[in-house]
Amino acid sequence: MANFLSSLSNLVNLSALFSPKKKGSVLGIDIGSSSIKVVQLTEKNGHAVLETYGELSLGPYADKNIGQAVNLSNDKIVEAILDILKEKEVNITTHVCGLAIPFSSSLITVMELPALPKEQLDQMVPLEARRYIPVPISEVTLDWYVIPRNEDKSEQPETDMMGNPVAKRAEVILVALHNDTLIKYKDIVNRSLLEASFFEIEIFSTMRAVLDQEIEPVLIIDLGATTTKLYVVERGVLTSSHIVTRGSQNITDELSRSLSIPIDEAEMVKREKGLSVINDDPRVKNVITLTLNYIFSEANKVVMSHHKRYNKNINKVVLVGGGSALKGIIPVAKSNFQIEVLVGDPFAKVVAPAFLEKVLRDTGAQFAVAIGVALRRLKELN
Repeated sequence: MANFLSSLSNLVNLSALFSPKKKGSVLGIDIGSSSIKVVQLTEKNGHAVLETYGELSLGPYADKNIGQAVNLSNDKIVEAILDILKEKEVNITTHVCGLAIPFSSSLITVMELPALPKEQLDQMVPLEARRYIPVPISEVTLDWYVIPRNEDKSEQPETDMMGNPVAKRAEVILVALHNDTLIKYKDIVNRSLLEASFFEIEIFSTMRAVLDQEIEPVLIIDLGATTTKLYVVERGVLTSSHIVTRGSQNITDELSRSLSIPIDEAEMVKREKGLSVINDDPRVKNVITLTLNYIFSEANKVVMSHHKRYNKNINKVVLVGGGSALKGIIPVAKSNFQIEVLVGDPFAKVVAPAFLEKVLRDTGAQFAVAIGVALRRLKELN
């Protein structure tokens, strides 16, 4: 199965470069719609150290092309995980891991409730959650947290039309996972002989990997194969999330139709040329730009909605996911948002050899989820 692996420098065993004895290695595993990504870290002198990383395309497991999104059975997912775990060139040496669950398999919404003590909210949230969850509460696992409010002491208390004080309200992020989803991933972990101590919805892994201590609101755009996820994060807290039903595979499909070329050739054109200066074919640029403009237009609606709701500007956009590696994407994004736009650099959170700096920077954003999961698992282990 080695031919399914992406041709990155992840095929280098990095662990040999770090001779001191390690406390223990961990894996971060991200099972996406078009590929599985793994990152192996260890701890040295209080720092996360990159040992190896790899990506395995899932298209061939469904008789599709590399880069195409597929919906695999548990059997095929287990087969793919076992293939990458035993791939000698990647040289994974541990089964201790954390695993990310796709955002699409979860429900994340904002509820507005009375500002009550936590003990009372613990009782109220499951009852109120019934209004937002389309299945019986007994069929899901719930988590929640209150979005912190920045209290302005100069503001006057809110009053109604009669001048009476209005009770304070709290915004609560509700996170729900269907129990069948948890059963599915537990089955995958057990059959893959992995040792996973937790499952984490991918957005929280991404936040850990690409954000620091930003005070102002940040928009994370995760450009996946079939969907684009939009997350607004403020002071380390997720405040809203959205899905756009277009992704990088839509670009490939449109290129295939516009240029009358096979899907695999269109995928190659997208990856190798994109919107770079070496691409002088206006048809390619038009197709890619149209798809990106649609995605960024939807993202701008989120930016405006956030400003309307909280009276705060989003001052930075961070791109992650496989689509963020598209050549020439930054100028298009900047022209749409008119604010700072950058590609996330999750490998900046780990120690890695200097000679890999460029390739990690250029391709690293698609490993944000895997790195975020591994960082959490490493903290637990050490």
